[in-house]
Amino acid sequence: MAKTAADDQIKGVGRRDVLECMVWAGTGVLWTVSGGVPHSIGLIGEAAAAEAVSGFTFLQMSDSHIGFDKAANPDALGTLREAVAKVKAMPVKPSFIIHTGDITHLSRPAEFDNADKVFGETGLQVHWVPGEHDIIDEDRGKAYLDRYGKGAKGAGWYSYDDHGVHFIGLVNVVDLKAGGLGNLGAEQLAWLEADLKGRSNSTPIVVFSHIPLYVLYREWGWGTDDGQRALDLLKRFGSVTVLNGHIHQLAQKVEGKMTFHTALSTAFPQPAPGSAPSPGPMLVPADQLRSKLGLSTVTVMQGNKPLAIIDKTLAG
Repeated sequence: MAKTAADDQIKGVGRRDVLECMVWAGTGVLWTVSGGVPHSIGLIGEAAAAEAVSGFTFLQMSDSHIGFDKAANPDALGTLREAVAKVKAMPVKPSFIIHTGDITHLSRPAEFDNADKVFGETGLQVHWVPGEHDIIDEDRGKAYLDRYGKGAKGAGWYSYDDHGVHFIGLVNVVDLKAGGLGNLGAEQLAWLEADLKGRSNSTPIVVFSHIPLYVLYREWGWGTDDGQRALDLLKRFGSVTVLNGHIHQLAQKVEGKMTFHTALSTAFPQPAPGSAPSPGPMLVPADQLRSKLGLSTVTVMQGNKPLAIIDKTLAG
């Protein structure tokens, strides 16, 4: 596998117990983790993947940026429709979708309306967390909370249980720190500690947020200022999967018993860390755009085992 500019950046941010850090590109790569080391099973279809592991599946989708219409992708709503068409064509329907933020580009009502309409075509429940682009309305996130925050705490954090897995949606896009680093805040961290209290160490945990909880690339604000405090609360559990969006490219690493996965956008790509003067929409030839966009299928296996993730691009 070719080394990318992001490999060195990711390897530099983990603690000493990081066993392996990887960035994947391409379609249909099923990877699983055994003994803390990711293993590629190969390029296989989703039906074969479902047979390879037992359990239930859900989808991660991210960074739809409905309303974006610049040169990097003049039709972000159209590429979201393409992603949803892939979901509708899946032979085995996933249990639900987790969307890791930036549903919209400018938090406008029409953008939320369009997103709701397209995601509604999947027939699946969607669990949301906001991105920074979802809370830039005049009321600083009221539009997002009115639609997606019913029953949530604070700025929209919550948890739920499904198939024996404990899912936690965190919000780290409010009151961003210097350089754009995410922030959880004392209130949310106290809630997280209480939410985890009393849960068995063997409980599989899936955490999802918009910005990475670890600091992937500080210079571009790709990380969470107080994210380590959340990770410290999670490290006692035997299987923890941490999902995020924000950087619009695949980035994966394993640290102890935690697996971190950043999903592709359905709207536009961004440059690898340090490969450009700044982050932002990256213009690629039109015939390459769909190879940079996609979604992820996550399979939860029976027992206290790591999750298997298939990343698939719109070109696949």
